[in-house]
Amino acid sequence: MSAGAAPDRRERLVRPLFIAFLVVSAVDLVGVLAGIPFAHLVAKPLLMPLLAGYAAARRGPRLLIAALLFGWGGDTFLLADADAAFLIGMGSFAAGHICYLWYFGRARGSLTAGLVYAAVLATFITLLWPGLPAQMRIPVAGYSLLLTAMAYRAGTLGRYAATGGALFLLSDALIATGIADWPQLPAPDFWVMLTYLAAQFLLTVGVLAPGPKWGGVIPVAHREGSISV
Repeated sequence: MSAGAAPDRRERLVRPLFIAFLVVSAVDLVGVLAGIPFAHLVAKPLLMPLLAGYAAARRGPRLLIAALLFGWGGDTFLLADADAAFLIGMGSFAAGHICYLWYFGRARGSLTAGLVYAAVLATFITLLWPGLPAQMRIPVAGYSLLLTAMAYRAGTLGRYAATGGALFLLSDALIATGIADWPQLPAPDFWVMLTYLAAQFLLTVGVLAPGPKWGGVIPVAHREGSISV
C-alpha cells in the first residue's frame, strides 16, 4: 500500500460524511417537530460522530474532533430524563468547550463583543437564578461562564465560528429557560436542536476554513503555528 493511499481514501469520505450528517440532521429535526421520539432517539447520537468524521476527513485538528466527540457524549446523556444524566451531559459539553478554547489559543476578540457577552451572561444568570432548582444553580452558572467565554473567543476565527459560538449560547439558553419554567416557544426542542446543529457545524467550518477577520481580529489559522486545511 502506498504512502499516499490513506490520504486519498480519507478525502473520498468527505462528501459522504457531509451528506450523511445533513440527512441525519433532517431526520432528527423532523422527528422532534413531528413528535416522533424514536427518530430523535436514533438520530441524535449519530450527529456529532458524523460531523467529527467529516472534520477528520478534512484533516481537521484533533481538538476540534475532541470537542465534537464530547458534544456526542453530552447529546447521549441528555437523552435520559434524569438530573444526574443532565449534569454528566453538561460536563461533557463543558469539556468540549475547553477543547475549543484550547484551540483558540490566547487571541483576544474585540472589546465590544466581550462587553456584550459579559452583559448578556450577567443579565441571564440574574434572571434565571430564582427559577433554577437549587442543585442546578452553581453548575449552570459555571457552565454558562465557560460557554460564554467559548462563544466570545470563537470570534477570533472569523464570522462562521463567531456565529456558531453565539448560536451555541442561544441553544443552551433555550434549554436553561425550560429548566427554569420560563414561557417557551412553540416546539421548543426543535429550536434547541436547530440552533445546536447550526452552532456545531459553523464552529467546525470556522476551524477548518477560518473566514475574514472580524472586529480587527486576525483569524487563528492566519497566525504562526496554526493548522490550515
